[in-house]
Amino acid sequence: MAFPFLQLEQITVQRNGRKILDHIDLIIQSDEQWAVTGASGSGKTMLAYALAGRQHYSGHITFNGQPGYRPHIVVVEQQHHFKNLSNTSDFYYQQRYNASDANNALTVAEVLDLDSRAHTLLSSGIIIKELPALLHIEHVMHEPLIQLSNGENKRLQIAKAILGDPQLLILDNPFVGLDTAGRTMLSRIINILSDAGIKIILITSPLEMPGCITHVATIDNGKLVSAIPKKDFIALANEPATGFRISHPLLQALQRPAESNFAYAVKMVNVSVQYGERTILKHINWEVKKGEHWSISGPNGAGKSTLLSLITGDNTKAYANEIYLFDQRRGSGESIWDIKRKIGYVSPEMHVYFDYSATCFETIASGLFDSIGLFRTLTAAQRSQVNQWMALFRLEPVQNKLLSLLSAGEQRLVLLARALVKNPPLLILDEPCQGLDPEHVQQFKQIINDICGLFDTTLLYVSHYKEEIPECVTHFMRIENGEASFI
Repeated sequence: MAFPFLQLEQITVQRNGRKILDHIDLIIQSDEQWAVTGASGSGKTMLAYALAGRQHYSGHITFNGQPGYRPHIVVVEQQHHFKNLSNTSDFYYQQRYNASDANNALTVAEVLDLDSRAHTLLSSGIIIKELPALLHIEHVMHEPLIQLSNGENKRLQIAKAILGDPQLLILDNPFVGLDTAGRTMLSRIINILSDAGIKIILITSPLEMPGCITHVATIDNGKLVSAIPKKDFIALANEPATGFRISHPLLQALQRPAESNFAYAVKMVNVSVQYGERTILKHINWEVKKGEHWSISGPNGAGKSTLLSLITGDNTKAYANEIYLFDQRRGSGESIWDIKRKIGYVSPEMHVYFDYSATCFETIASGLFDSIGLFRTLTAAQRSQVNQWMALFRLEPVQNKLLSLLSAGEQRLVLLARALVKNPPLLILDEPCQGLDPEHVQQFKQIINDICGLFDTTLLYVSHYKEEIPECVTHFMRIENGEASFI
C-alpha cells in the first residue's frame, strides 16, 4: 500500500487568541506538486511554518504514513534576511546606495561557499558546482548581497535552500517583485527542481503557476475552501471577480495636502550614477510636472530604485548631479527632512528594514514624521488622521497588533497607509502591490486613482505588472541598461 507523501488532519494554529488556521484537512500524494493560494492574511505562511516544525499546532501532520516522522524541509521566505561581515543584520534601506556599506556585506560566493564541496552530489541528483548556472547567478557570485536585484536575491535564497538538500522545498511567494523575464526564469527553475525529484509546495498568487504544479489549495480566513487539480482551479480563476468599492465619503473627509506652489515635482538634467566601473544610470533627462502621473518600468536591476533614491533623499549621488525637486535644486541648503515632508514613499526595501516592534497604528502614524517608528506624541488631529486612513484600508481590527504579527500582505497594507497618511503632494510607490491578493490590489488602485483625482497629487508608480498600474497614469518611462525611454 502506497502512503500519501503528506496528510494533514484537523490542523489548527492559534496566535495571541486569534485562530490563524482552522481545522485544515489535506492529502498530498507522492506524484503531486501543490500550490497554495489565498487572500492576504489567510494563513498560508503559517501553514508552511507548521509543516516545517516552526509553529506549534494541534492536529496531526503525517509524512509517508509514518507518525512522528518529518523529512528535511526548507522554507524560502518571501522576505530575505542576511548578515554582514560584522555578523550583524541591522541594515537600513538606504544602505545599498553607500559604497562603504557595500564593502561590509558578504558576497554571493562567500554565502554559498561552494568551493568546499563543489563536486558533491545532492540526493536530487544536482551537482553543487552546477548550482550557479542552474539558478542563473554566475554573474553575481562576487557581488555584495545588498546590491543584488530582487530576482538575483530570490535565486540566491533558493540556491541556499538547495544546498540544505531538502526533501520538501516550500517557496513563499517567490515571484513577488520579479519582472516578466525573472518570473519566466524562476518558473523554469522550479520545473527543473521538480524534475530532479524535489517535492515542492508553492505559496503563490493565482497568476503564477509553473507547469510542474498539479493541484491547488485555497485558504480563506484560515479555512481550506478548496483543494482541486490545477486545470479546475484555472477554470474557476478565470471567472470575473465581483470586487468591492471604496467609501468615497471617507476619501472626501481626508485632510487635504498643504498648499504646494511648484511647477515641477522632479527635474533631472543629464543625470548619471556610477559605482566604480559599474554604470547604473546614463544621462537621464526627465521632467515631472505638478499633477502628472507616471509609470516607471524596466527589468530587475535596470536602475529604477536608484533613480527613485535620488528623489527621496536616500542617495548621496544626488549632490553630484543636476536635480531639482519642487523647483529647488538639490544641494542648495535643503535638509533631507525638507524633501521627505512633501513625499509619501513605499518600497520593497522599506518593507524589509522597517521596525517590526511597532504596532500597526504606530507604523502608520510614523509616516507623519517620516521616521522608522513613532517617537512623538500625536495631537488629537493627527490621531484622527491616522484613524481615517486605517478605516480606508480596513485595518481597524489589527490597529494594536505588532507589525511582526501580521501577514506579509497585511504588513504591506500598513506601509501603504503610512506612505499616504500625510496626503503629500508627491507619491512615490515602488512595487506597492507586492504581496497583496487581487482584491486588495484593486482596492489600492482605486484609492490611488481617487486621491490623484481629488487632490492633484503627483504620482511616480513602479510595477512589473501592467494590471497593477492605476488608470490615472498617463505618462510612461522605461529604464533599461540605465537609459531612459519615454512613451
